[in-house]
Amino acid sequence: MVVEIINSNEKQTIARKVLEALTDWFGIEESREEYISGSADWTFFAAKEEDEAVGFLCLKETGKATVELAVMGVLKEHHRSGVGRQLLEMAKEAAKAQGYEFLQVKTVKMGVYEDYDRTNLFYQSCGFKEFEVFPLLWDEANPCQIYVMSLK
Repeated sequence: MVVEIINSNEKQTIARKVLEALTDWFGIEESREEYISGSADWTFFAAKEEDEAVGFLCLKETGKATVELAVMGVLKEHHRSGVGRQLLEMAKEAAKAQGYEFLQVKTVKMGVYEDYDRTNLFYQSCGFKEFEVFPLLWDEANPCQIYVMSLK
């Protein structure tokens, strides 16, 4: 079940629980803490099973017509179970309802790390299209791939 979370403390508690369990993707403490802190102010959806959060997704505005999937995490034992897709579908509907025309997401370019290759394939399977790669946005070891999706 996917629900929107409004309470800032609950958002941060869920984000911390999930991101600290996903060190393959969120191993840099400084970045992880920025996501956790930022989650308090972003539109936040949580996937829950038996009242326990197993994943979450945050949206933040990046332009008048565009919202970004700022951070998303699903506990490893729930990967490939449909949780991520459910979170994304709820987020897309909310973004459309708020009048956004595009959804974007940033990740590490395909071919750099196997874990991120699976992330890239997930986004592509959900309908995201490659937009642009910024080789130095983060650093040389992590070229930033931006994907976009029309919400129209």
